[in-house]
Amino acid sequence: MKILDTTIRDGSYCVDFKFSKDDVSEIVDRVSKLGFEYIEIGHGKGLNASSLENGLSLQTDEEYMEAANAVSRDSKIGFFCIPGIARLEDLSIAARNNMKFVRIGENADEIENVRDYVYKAKEEGLEVMVNFMKTYIISPQEFAQKAALLKEWGADCVYVVDSSGGMLPEQIVEYYKCTKELSDIKIGLHCHNNMGLAVYNSLLAYECGYDFIDTTLQGAGRSVGNAMTEAFIMALEKKGINTGFDIPRLLEYGYCVNKNIIGRPSINPLDSMCGYADFHSSYLKQIYRCCLEKKVDPLRLIMEYCKYDKKGLDYQKLCEVAEKLPIDNEENPYDFRKYFESIYR
Repeated sequence: MKILDTTIRDGSYCVDFKFSKDDVSEIVDRVSKLGFEYIEIGHGKGLNASSLENGLSLQTDEEYMEAANAVSRDSKIGFFCIPGIARLEDLSIAARNNMKFVRIGENADEIENVRDYVYKAKEEGLEVMVNFMKTYIISPQEFAQKAALLKEWGADCVYVVDSSGGMLPEQIVEYYKCTKELSDIKIGLHCHNNMGLAVYNSLLAYECGYDFIDTTLQGAGRSVGNAMTEAFIMALEKKGINTGFDIPRLLEYGYCVNKNIIGRPSINPLDSMCGYADFHSSYLKQIYRCCLEKKVDPLRLIMEYCKYDKKGLDYQKLCEVAEKLPIDNEENPYDFRKYFESIYR
């Protein structure tokens, strides 16, 4: 299973498509450092979407591509594409600018409109994923039949897309099962969180065997938002699945991106870590005190201490644990004083 980061593309709705080149560079730099293999960038509606009708981007598609490529390391960078908004020649532009994949989106009951775009994208050497937007408007059986047809056309992956954020867990399972009965094409899941089910449905998709699952840092995205990257990865880790991600760095990077660039209400990494490590938040003042004395990262201190004790807090033991951690000279992106003020004021 691959996690595809769409913080920039779906998160662009949160900023009226006004990410700057510097914003894109910073987000891609952070996401790439974390180890994400697939990163989707650009206007929320994809290639050639910047317009009065769809919302004007701050920069051009090619400027975003250039900004991402400059910092992407080993990550594959891709763009979204909606037939009728994007032109076929936009796929050539994407390929010339080192895009590695394209996700072609169309309403699920009009998915036949993507055929020429699939052919063109494959001709350009792009990995091709097809998003069945509003998947729930067709039955799982019809989705499966259309997915098999897309495999014949050359698509590498088809996506179940919960555009309204209202799909139930049993639907996630049924679309997958029906599709696999007819084809071996890869299947992805893109969730919105309007009913609070995005992370749960994503976990269920992992258990089913979905090949790609979309997430965004701090759940940034259109409407209520998307499946939250941090929560999804932490839940996988708690289930005993080694994702390879550095959890404290993931939490800090997601917080910085959301707070400093996107501007949505942010979930403090301290709260997320309490859930992940099974640490009771009433002991955070002792964590603050110990971190001031020992100069260590509070997130890593919480993680390490909870290997010994999840019930209470022995301050002497906490300091012993802290002494085994490396000195943290970086400025943490959250502020303990502001954190406490927000809770206890």
